[in-house]
Order: sequence, then structure tokens, then C-alpha cells
Amino acid sequence: MILDKLKAEQRFEDEIFKSTIEIQEQALKNVSWELHDNIGQLLSTAVMQINIMGTTIDEKTSESLQDVRKLVGDSLQEIRSLSKTLNHEVIQNVGLEKSIQVELKRFEKLNFLTPVLTVKGDEVYIDPKDEIILYRIIQEFFSNTIKHAEASRLEVTLDYTPEALLIIIKDDGVGFDMQSVQSNSGLLNMRSRASLLKASLDYTSSPGKGVSLTLSYPIQHKD
Repeated sequence: MILDKLKAEQRFEDEIFKSTIEIQEQALKNVSWELHDNIGQLLSTAVMQINIMGTTIDEKTSESLQDVRKLVGDSLQEIRSLSKTLNHEVIQNVGLEKSIQVELKRFEKLNFLTPVLTVKGDEVYIDPKDEIILYRIIQEFFSNTIKHAEASRLEVTLDYTPEALLIIIKDDGVGFDMQSVQSNSGLLNMRSRASLLKASLDYTSSPGKGVSLTLSYPIQHKD
């Protein structure tokens, strides 16, 4: 009876967390729409107005205006690229590997750091719902690296084996003392998401030695 009770409690906690994830994904999707449709439209209008202004001013001023046009145009592309990484439907359509590539290319364009993606083995089918959770774990790591690590290099390895997809991510940033961040919400969120997938997650760091994440997702073989 005690074992049944513990299993029931675990199932309840899993369902609660799944519901939380679904709510978070819908919220991210709404933000994605707002970025793409509303802010994107405003920036597109700004580009059009700059183009019109360029035909009514002298050549020297027009050259300066083109710098502004490029800045607004680049901002528009960044907004559209960011919106794709927030929309789970887009991620499901393009797949995990492509979504990671898009995010790393975005970092490269913004000169945040030098990203490196290595893929080993033959890509296998992963349930789209699981892909979303895997990608959000990876995205959480990326976010921490960009905000806190002061890193110059970010390495991502996807290693497909018959038993598991092994995801290894490393940065060469400042690192941190693991003892001081055990209750960090981002780390807890990654671990909770991994547990839903029955995946193992190892997160290591030390001051001055960067951060490393190893995520092992068990491959579900189809009959």
C-alpha cells in the first residue's frame, strides 16, 4: 500500500509538472506570435518609412540613413529568428537538431560567442513532445551561458547510439561553485524536465572551468 501510494504521488506530481510545461509552452507561443506579428510588423513599417525617406533627402544624409535601415532590418530578422525558438510548433516541424542549429547561428550572428555543433551516429525518431522538452533543457543551458558565463565558446554534441541520444554541452565561461547553486531554479527545472523523459542529467562546474551538461535520453524503439 505504501509503494502504491508513493507511485500515485509520483504520477500526480508528473501530471502537475506536465500541465505546467503545457501552460509555459502556450505562453511562449503567445509571446512568439506577439514578436512576429506585432513587433515584427512595426519594424517592417519602420524599414518602409526609412526607404521612403531615402528618396527625399540628399545623398550624404541618405548614406547615414542606410546605417539606420540596416540596424532596424537586423533587429527585424533577430525578432523573427527569436520568435521561432519560442514556438513549440515550429520546433516540432523542423526537429531538434535543426532547432539547435538555428539557435547557435543566432548566437554567432550576434557575436555572443563561437558555437560548435557536432553530430555523431544516425539520427533516430524522437517523439515530438519529447523533442520539445529536450530542446527546452538545452535552451535553459544556452540562456545561462549567455547571461552568466562570460564564455567565448559553446560546444554542443549530439551522439546517437542504439540505446540513447547523448547530448553534451560545454562552455568555457567563468563557471561556479556547485554547492552554492543546488537550489537554482534553472537547474531544478532542467532536472524536472529530464525526469519526465526518464532521462539522466549530469550538470557539473567549478570556478574558472566553465560548465558542462550531459543528458542521456533513452531511445524508444518502435516494434
